[in-house]
Amino acid sequence: MTENEISKVVFDSALKVHKVLGPGLLESSYEECLYYELTKNGLNVIKQKSLPLIYEEVKLEIGYRIDLLVENKVIIEIKSVEALNDIHLAQILTYLKLSNCKLGMLINFNVTLIKNGIKRVVNNL
Repeated sequence: MTENEISKVVFDSALKVHKVLGPGLLESSYEECLYYELTKNGLNVIKQKSLPLIYEEVKLEIGYRIDLLVENKVIIEIKSVEALNDIHLAQILTYLKLSNCKLGMLINFNVTLIKNGIKRVVNNL
């Protein structure tokens, strides 16, 4: 699957999760349900994938974790906040650069309409 095909499945799955749960829960609740939906759709998904930082050829395990990594191509960062801001965008851009992935999806489930809480983020390698 391409990144765009994966992102369509992610969008549809996030829509379903939001429709069932609504806003206001913890990020971990949405993460588990989205993981379930994506794996149910036959996608390979890794939860809380460790992401090392490489500095001067030294691999540093400093605690970066990708919420969901789909098919080793698309990073999903899940939020449940009043509003997404620049630091959330910077976080997913950093994860994209460190992982060499092209596409990330920043999903804020704490919104009335989920389409307003999803941002596609592209890493221009």
